[in-house]
Amino acid sequence: MAKNSNRDGRAPTQRMLQVGEKIRRTLSEILQRGDVHDPDLGRMSITVGEVRMSPDLRVATAFVLPLGGKDKELMLDALRRNRHEIRHLVVRGGSQKYAPELRFEIDGTFDQMDATRALLDSKHVKQDLDD
Repeated sequence: MAKNSNRDGRAPTQRMLQVGEKIRRTLSEILQRGDVHDPDLGRMSITVGEVRMSPDLRVATAFVLPLGGKDKELMLDALRRNRHEIRHLVVRGGSQKYAPELRFEIDGTFDQMDATRALLDSKHVKQDLDD
């Protein structure tokens, strides 16, 4: 499945992209300011790489990663534990009529980039490129 595709394989609509980006920015600001009342989240710097919306805009999946990539599971547990408070803060800070359900997943983009870089640096690929 493509990075920005729906479950049915179709590309996201313009509206899905716009709403996802608004929620991403709002969520980033909330986490940066430390608005969530949780000591675990208060100690972390979290990057929100992308927010994907469901076609009906009722579910927002945020792809997140702690700065430095450490304590991923602790971060994920804290976000999931506080999802209702975060949902309330997202709506208060945005212009949506209703709050989508928030889901949190680990952002694997950086790992994929590292794997691609390692593949391109491998001896066999360099040999093919030199030919």
